[in-house]
Amino acid sequence: MKKLMIAGMAVLMMACKSENQAFHFDEMTYSPRETVFKLFAPADAACFVVVGNDSVKMMLGKDSIWTATVKGDRKGQSYEFVVNGQASPGVFAKAVTVNGQKGVVVDLKDTNPEGWEADGHVFRPYNDLIVYEMHHRDFSIARADAKRPGKFMALTEPWAIDHLKELGVNAIHILPSYDYGSVDETRLNEPQYNWGYDPVNYNVPEGGYSTDPYTPEVRIREFKQMVQALHKAGIAVILDVVYNHTYDIEHSNFQKTYPDYYYRKTEEGYSNGSGCGNETASEKPMMRKFMIESVKYWINEYHIDGFRFDLMGVHDIETMNAIRKAVDEIDPTIFIYGEGWSAGQCAYPLEKLGVKANIPQMPRIAAFSDEIRDALRGPFDDDAKAAWLGSGIRIFKSSDLAGFKESMKFGIAGAIAHPQVDMTKVNYSKEPWATEPTQMISYVSCHDDMCLFDRLKTSLPGVSKDELIRLDLLAQTAVFTSQGVPFMLSGEELLRTKQGVHNSFESPDSINHLDWSNKEKYPQVFNYYKNLIALRKNHPAFRLGKADLVRKHLEFMDAPEKVVAFRLKDHAGNDTWQNIIVILNSSRSSVEVSIPEGHYTQVCCDGAIDEQGLGETEGSSVTISAQSAMILHD
Repeated sequence: MKKLMIAGMAVLMMACKSENQAFHFDEMTYSPRETVFKLFAPADAACFVVVGNDSVKMMLGKDSIWTATVKGDRKGQSYEFVVNGQASPGVFAKAVTVNGQKGVVVDLKDTNPEGWEADGHVFRPYNDLIVYEMHHRDFSIARADAKRPGKFMALTEPWAIDHLKELGVNAIHILPSYDYGSVDETRLNEPQYNWGYDPVNYNVPEGGYSTDPYTPEVRIREFKQMVQALHKAGIAVILDVVYNHTYDIEHSNFQKTYPDYYYRKTEEGYSNGSGCGNETASEKPMMRKFMIESVKYWINEYHIDGFRFDLMGVHDIETMNAIRKAVDEIDPTIFIYGEGWSAGQCAYPLEKLGVKANIPQMPRIAAFSDEIRDALRGPFDDDAKAAWLGSGIRIFKSSDLAGFKESMKFGIAGAIAHPQVDMTKVNYSKEPWATEPTQMISYVSCHDDMCLFDRLKTSLPGVSKDELIRLDLLAQTAVFTSQGVPFMLSGEELLRTKQGVHNSFESPDSINHLDWSNKEKYPQVFNYYKNLIALRKNHPAFRLGKADLVRKHLEFMDAPEKVVAFRLKDHAGNDTWQNIIVILNSSRSSVEVSIPEGHYTQVCCDGAIDEQGLGETEGSSVTISAQSAMILHD
């Protein structure tokens, strides 16, 4: 054991030296005259690279970097590294054969679609973002007029772009789109489904979403065409990245090139903070460097506008800040956020990890707020439990209702310190964890949980569909009028259902697909979402972006037990409306709420939104219909 520890320290020291070297994971550098291969592997290993039919011995250089130069034009040839008999495409392959088994020598300029050089990032301040989370297959597989359903290219088609623009979202969060392991690209004619949280080749688009996984350049070009089409529509593209674990250990490219270097271990074996059998060691210099260079590669080569870090709480703070710094040097408008938790205990000190409580140590990096999510609809770990949305139907103790309300207020303020939020009553967090409201992601549903309609139906059995729709719209009103960055699951605007399935990561299309007929079946739902998004976009009071401005202009109002009310006052954010009042009523009956004396125009009432006005009211009180929101301004 002592010898192993000393050897491990020696490896770490060698890698620390290499952190500042010129090696940037360019494992394959092509030119028509020669192709240079590099690999980080143990100094005592036997390393070869097999290019086409040629096996070339690699030479050990400084800091465990192995190199081989292969003469001639090798474009189009496959390659694999062999380290002590273990073959892999390396850790940073940029093009691969079907199922990612081998790397391929490519000239990436050949993969650029026409006009790619003119494509650029969609500049947008963080507080203006409206994020729409989607899975490629879910979104398009059941669309009758989709020419390439389930593929990257579906998002280039007019129907897709038109829907997204009509809805008004301006950033698409695409679930993992790199090469992952659970879909066999040689059997795409058979039903297969997975979310993609099982990474294989982190820097190559998934072949299952391409029209031809056998031709390496196709998946690269089609991914770029997708980004280009969304950018032309003014929509940013956010990539879901899963650096916290690999599909497995034994077959991972990390393990095949440098055994045990990239993973955290305990005395019992491999640590499992990801809940997927392993956790990567972001604090190790070459893993950190891999993550930084991978993010930069997706930005520079694919023009990605943002990143969502899966289980960010597995990664160390120093690495996350190093990524933010490297990204800022390219484009500081690129948005970075993640899950501020892990799925289990990590083999690294909690105070050094990128968990939600440590967000103040990670400037300009955001995290999801489970406080507002669970205060609205109930806890993640018990589908049968309701919360504030069900308070008009279920019986709760006054202390529970107070906790729901205070947690919602915390979320509405953007998880910052606010003088009217009593942190002793907030769920999960007893201290504010965001220093700016743009560090909080506001949401009520996402891919890895029940969609909103199903959650409401499960936790409130026997409730009518009309009532469920009212609660659905009420929930999203809280999300989209909060000061955090709003986030929604694709299909919620269509009253999406997954037939009650909670974790649909490998459920069939019959469960996961979007039912596009619902757009006509429930027009009031789509129109409400569309108008709610437009309301947020048109009125800066809802997205002040700075904590000081939120504390200055956001004022919570006294309201009955099942009502949350607040005012955005004094032309907040230079809004054209002087004072905006938002009242959220979860009660099953109408409720009268006191407001400052004045003459007001109602723009949201009884499940409808119209910025031009739905009616006028005058006086010092208003009556809010059951299970609905009211928004009015003077």
